[in-house]
Formats: sequence, structure tokens, C-alpha cells
Amino acid sequence: MNMQADFWQARWQRNEIGFHLSEVNPYLLRHWPTLGVSADSRVLVPLCGKSLDLAWLAGQGHAVLGVELAEKAVEDFFAEQELKPEIQSHGAFKVYRAGALELWCGDFFALTAEDVAGCAALYDRAALIALPPEMRQRYVAHLTGIFPAGCAGLLVTLDYEQGQMQGPPFSVPDDEVRRLLGADWQLEPLECRDVLGENWRFLQRGLTRLEERVYRLQR
Repeated sequence: MNMQADFWQARWQRNEIGFHLSEVNPYLLRHWPTLGVSADSRVLVPLCGKSLDLAWLAGQGHAVLGVELAEKAVEDFFAEQELKPEIQSHGAFKVYRAGALELWCGDFFALTAEDVAGCAALYDRAALIALPPEMRQRYVAHLTGIFPAGCAGLLVTLDYEQGQMQGPPFSVPDDEVRRLLGADWQLEPLECRDVLGENWRFLQRGLTRLEERVYRLQR
């Protein structure tokens, strides 16, 4: 985990966060209501960064549990939301809490089933695609191992020719999503969009194809 941890910490320190969206993710707006997750459900958002999606989910009535390695991302999120969090330690995590929002600063792999016992839903826009292949397998195994049965989720992935660009974000094609998740999760593809024309920095890096895919998950 250390190599990845150092990489992401450095990206946040240098403010190299081209992956950060300055708006709520349109797939979240479009597809979250179709999951049928009750408003008072707790939602897990792994590798959440300082995403505006966290505040949107809280605005829908959800208690939000975001997990993020980079403390700068967590501090920036609360500063930008003009919230003053309470800070406590919980096991291996430093927990920042304000209202319905909890951001746990630490290693996702340190999360336990007890930590996420109250979660009825999952939102992954940035976790699976942030990890290299061997860690993606470990991530899914850990997530599946700790997550309660019956949960719903929304997963957003990227698909491009991995040989044309080094990740992250990494390409996670449809067949890999099915291989990783198919045994323990029901998968329903919701949307697939060609987004290369909207992502000039990926065009500059030599990509000839870039697709975003959205899946509904059911544990």
C-alpha cells in the first residue's frame, strides 16, 4: 500500500488533482435516485477525496461515511464546505465529523465490517479506477468481505487502451468489472458514454478512446 499512499499524498500536496470534479457528478444525479436507497441510509464513499458528491449525498438525507488517505483532501473538503468538523481518533483512522458527514482519514484496508455495519449503500466513482490491477482485486475482496448483504451501489469506471497511458486513473474494462464483482454482486450496466472529446488532457496524453461506464450494484 505504501507506494500508492505516497503517490496520492504527493498529488494532493502538489494540488495535482485533475481528477477532482468542480461539480456534482452527473451520473450520481441521474442514477442515484433509481437505486431505491432510503433517504436515512448510511452511504460509504471509498477514496472520496474532497468530492462535492459527499455534500450532495448528505443533502439527500444520507449519513455519509467517506474514506480518504490524504489528510489535505479531508481538510480542504470541510474548508470549502465552510464546515468546522469535530476531530476524533477511531482505531487507525482520524475521523472528521460535521452533521451527517464523516470523513475517515486513513487506509481503506483498515476498515472493518463493524465500521460499515450501518451502511446500506456504496458510491464508487474514484476508488476502483485509482488502483493498479493487483490492488483492485484486493479492494474488491476487502469491500465484499466487510459490506453487509443486501446493499445497493453505484460504480463509475473508465475504459481506455491502458498501453496508451499510465494510470491512475486506470482503465477497468467491462470484462474486468464482471470478473472482479460478478461472483458476489449483481451488476446492471446503466450507461456507457464516449467522453474523450470532453477530456482534452487525456487527448493530449495520446488516448484514442475513453469511455465512462456506470453500473448499479446489488450485494
